[in-house]
Amino acid sequence: MSNPDPYGMRQNGHVATNVTYQTQHVSRDKRSQALGQRGGFRGCTIWLTGLSGAGKTTISFALEEYLVGKGIPAYSLDGDNIRHGLNKNLGFSQEDREENIRRISEVAKLFADGGIVCLTSFISPYRNDRDQARKLHDQAGLQFVECYVNTSLEVCEQRDVKGLYKKARNGQIKGFTGIDQVYEEPLKPELTIRAGDSSIDECVQQVVELLQQRGIVPESAITAVKELFVPEKILPKAIAEAESLQVLDITELDLQWVQVLAEGWGTPLTGFMRERQYLQSQHFGCLVDDGVANQSIPIVLAVRTEDKERLDGCTAVALRYKDRRVAILRTPEFYEHRKEERCSRQFGTCNTGHPYVKMVFDSGDWLCGGDLEVLQRIVWNDGLDSYRLTPLELRAKFRKLNADAVFAFQLRNPVHNGHALLMHDTQKRLKERGYKHPVLLLHPLGGWTKDDDVPLDWRIKQHQALMDEGVLDPQSTVMAIFPSPMMYAGPTEVQWHAKARMATGATFYIVGRDPAGMPHPDTKQDLYNPTHGAKVLTMAPGLSQLEIVPFRVAAYNQKKKQMDYFDPEKKDDFIFISGTKMRAMAKAGDTPPEGFMSPKAWAVMVAYYQSLSKQASTN
Repeated sequence: MSNPDPYGMRQNGHVATNVTYQTQHVSRDKRSQALGQRGGFRGCTIWLTGLSGAGKTTISFALEEYLVGKGIPAYSLDGDNIRHGLNKNLGFSQEDREENIRRISEVAKLFADGGIVCLTSFISPYRNDRDQARKLHDQAGLQFVECYVNTSLEVCEQRDVKGLYKKARNGQIKGFTGIDQVYEEPLKPELTIRAGDSSIDECVQQVVELLQQRGIVPESAITAVKELFVPEKILPKAIAEAESLQVLDITELDLQWVQVLAEGWGTPLTGFMRERQYLQSQHFGCLVDDGVANQSIPIVLAVRTEDKERLDGCTAVALRYKDRRVAILRTPEFYEHRKEERCSRQFGTCNTGHPYVKMVFDSGDWLCGGDLEVLQRIVWNDGLDSYRLTPLELRAKFRKLNADAVFAFQLRNPVHNGHALLMHDTQKRLKERGYKHPVLLLHPLGGWTKDDDVPLDWRIKQHQALMDEGVLDPQSTVMAIFPSPMMYAGPTEVQWHAKARMATGATFYIVGRDPAGMPHPDTKQDLYNPTHGAKVLTMAPGLSQLEIVPFRVAAYNQKKKQMDYFDPEKKDDFIFISGTKMRAMAKAGDTPPEGFMSPKAWAVMVAYYQSLSKQASTN
């Protein structure tokens, strides 16, 4: 039942006497239906309190970004920002501090009443002021969550980003909390965050888990990468079980998808898709059983009729690759593999001149879904396994680099200086937005690709050469291999590429021209509109955690002798070096224009294409 006096006006004294509280016509439940992507009223206030430099604002902004990315409306009210506007007439006397917190308590309550998760980051040194803020929310029937960002004074002084502690110690600032003014620690906060010992991501997850326990955030909003590996302590038992089960032999392509699922790139999937998930992916491009999770491409296991008949009724099956049992598939579910319909929806064509479409048509007439338990990490022993970092390993790497933003660049081709220009520009813009340590995830696709694509090992050599020569900063770049096969499904597939990177904690995604595209098998024209991939990503459901960075057109500027963003008004200054022209130059051993690609990286390209010529001559 709603509170008839949510603002306490009928019981508290007011200077203005000729005012009457008006009850709104729109209920909280009704308002919640128009807010966010997830139903239900979620309005509340998360009150972050602690010393200056404790990490309140950093956690608040990161939490806001996280929640909004999950379709939950949130807004951060920062102490410094509020003093630039609403409270710019207040100083730092005890009376002014009390009034500062009183005002912000009222504002936070309004945000919460509007169905928004309001995040406040204020020192709020006095216990009574915080208690009054809580009372205000209690009277309005709104949740109030006090989070004590308990960072030691020593750590705060070491950080001293604004130089305020130094000034306070030198007597230039009077009444500075923690130095010559008391900070009254919360007695019973709902959550204590030790930001001095935890990463920002870990701090955010602590708050999110608490909100989930309180029913404010749905369980599906908690970012937890679902690895499907058998725990070490029960691995011997699982291996023994797998040896006793009937087997289903899988292909190299299937094994690549097992790796994708096992490492958590397909979270929240727990195995190969069952029919219900398959239909959601095919018809909605999303999984919708627990919130909205983008899943634009089906991850399925095709089986032959004879295997389906042999295994139907089994409660578990061992998946075998080259005489090695790699996983157990629990409670397998068989359903019809309608290949023409699948390809029409996924690729927009059933033309078997498309290489992945041909593989679909050549595969089994049934699909087999089920929960996967992967026995061991998938390795390929090709000298590149050290680059195959899982989402959790990448997250740990980013934490080690103190990354406060990760921008991912997906690629399946060699990198030229035009790509590098975009990556540098993205990093620059992120720093201008206030990020201190943005890190690039250079993430070449490492699964199956077309025969005429440059092989993975050569691409890794070329990318490494760029880092060796400093074209890409090795201190702020992480190069790793994305294990997914390439499907060449255009805008449908590019959503998968973006969604999978969310598992790494990436919040920005660079998308290029004609992502995941290829020529039509017959007409040789673009199979997909080259601009649609970027456009679709900005609209795709379930990807709001990612901010899309569109690929600006770069060309070789003949006057500057470097790659530059194309300017139509100076079009005569530019030349476009297509992939076809670049390959022809590399095959001939020619040198490209100065500034097109670093010399060492170009030497790798020449070596690759000349190796092809030698193979052709020997054959």
